[in-house]
Amino acid sequence: STITDSDLVVIGSGPGGYVAAIKAAQLGLKTVCVEKNPTFGGTCLNVGCIPSKALLNNSHYYHLAKSEFAARGIKVDSVELDLPAMMKAKENSVTALTGGIAGLFKKNGITSVHGHGTIVTPHQVIVKNADGGRTTITTKNILIATGSEVTPFPGIEVDEETVVSSTGALSLKSVPKTLTLIGAGVIGVELGSVWQRLGSKVTAIEFLGNIGGAGIDLEVAKNLQRSLTKQGIKFKLNTKVLSAERVADGIKVVAENAKGKREEITSEVLLVCVGRRPFT
Repeated sequence: STITDSDLVVIGSGPGGYVAAIKAAQLGLKTVCVEKNPTFGGTCLNVGCIPSKALLNNSHYYHLAKSEFAARGIKVDSVELDLPAMMKAKENSVTALTGGIAGLFKKNGITSVHGHGTIVTPHQVIVKNADGGRTTITTKNILIATGSEVTPFPGIEVDEETVVSSTGALSLKSVPKTLTLIGAGVIGVELGSVWQRLGSKVTAIEFLGNIGGAGIDLEVAKNLQRSLTKQGIKFKLNTKVLSAERVADGIKVVAENAKGKREEITSEVLLVCVGRRPFT
């Protein structure tokens, strides 16, 4: 199919793309938004900020009921985790927000095209649709808002089941007995704390000397680490990962600290969270 005479094509419908597309349409531009995924909202709404906050919030409630209610004078009979129901609550949050963007696109007269967009010329985008077809769009302007993707870790293949990225860590089918994090930046400590609250023994390996990533205020990082250590997460800072391999009882990680001491850590699930990179 062909779309002609558009004023603006926005490639990507994440927080950058959908806001730009709506604003452009409100200013009178004939706007088309290209999105490779079935739903709008990009990483943030689908497999990032929103689902992680839903799990963070609900795991906090579980942790309170399980560990703190009694000390606060609240007696409840046996507290049990219903992980499928918690995941459903997370999915409901995502569906509500991604559906909201679809509604705003419709309200503002934005044409949406689902598929992988390729810029052929400064005024033409070809979209390979999910059904195998193609859509050719001619436009006066193109806005690239393709966001980011998970940074891979050399030599470690992610299968999103036992070796997971942040995407897989949001949808584990059961609570792993043990979980190792490669990286204790914001994504690692957030998802690590979710699964720790739900019952995992979590170990975080971090190359830097602090948690929270390179840009964090060190006083904040120190207090957060103290809080998470009290919660039960073990941190190995100034430590680099040399290798990871599948063994009979899980995933074995070989790590080395700043003094050259090597250590093997085996866990049921390995979460690789060493940051994100531009999606180009």
